[in-house]
Amino acid sequence: MKSILSLAALGLALSFGLNAHAADDAKAPTAQQSKMATCNKEAGDKKGDERKAFMKTCLSNKPATQQDRMKTCNADAKDKKGDERKAFMSECLKKK
Repeated sequence: MKSILSLAALGLALSFGLNAHAADDAKAPTAQQSKMATCNKEAGDKKGDERKAFMKTCLSNKPATQQDRMKTCNADAKDKKGDERKAFMSECLKKK
């Protein structure tokens, strides 16, 4: 009788432990994880050094400087010319 009671108590204790572990796995993402996801979406199709620089700036606590935005916008506008480029750069530099 004691062994059955002991096994039941052990089973009950284990089930509580598994439920607590499952609750830990379902936690909301941390602030850093959320920030990483947001920066990753914003990085879009940037590649190489441009992406690396963008992610570094995005993930740091500092907002992007005007110079960083200018570099990014210039790279994005490389195929545009004339008035189209001016309009694109104007809009791009206004974004935060």
